[in-house]
Amino acid sequence: MIPGETFILRAALDGQKSIYRDIEIESSKSLYRLAKAIVNAFDFDFDHAFGFYSGLTPITLTRVDPRYELFADMGEADRGVLSVKKTKVSHAFPAIGHTLLFLFDYGDEWRFRVSLKETSTKQPKVRYPRVVTIRGNAPPQYPDPDEDVEEDGERYGVNPLTGEVIKFGKP
Repeated sequence: MIPGETFILRAALDGQKSIYRDIEIESSKSLYRLAKAIVNAFDFDFDHAFGFYSGLTPITLTRVDPRYELFADMGEADRGVLSVKKTKVSHAFPAIGHTLLFLFDYGDEWRFRVSLKETSTKQPKVRYPRVVTIRGNAPPQYPDPDEDVEEDGERYGVNPLTGEVIKFGKP
């Protein structure tokens, strides 16, 4: 880790590569802080447990180490699971291109592929973390199940088998 180094990470909605946010964060910050930045960048409430996983598919999610979970910080994680509050971003993303799956809200299972795109240097008078790129409209965190498709047009859901976000209704 280089003093003053920042990482630019792309958080893309799993199954929707065209919906992503590039976030610049100091490499010395924790995965907890990165998680909060991702959730905020998609206009979600930061009100659920989460984890970062080396297994990038639903089948390999909990089978590939390392795994980082908020549950480790609460003393409720499986053996071998690492802390999100104590793990630095630079440790979890050791090289350009390294990718982890960020799973937010174990009930609704919002999945984001998070990849290290590039490194940079901290700029004076700039607040980090910061969103440097926004592509695509984020789906609502809590879609209204009674919402009339005719009125609003688009609705989103999550395929429980693949974790893919699917859009249905009018385009």
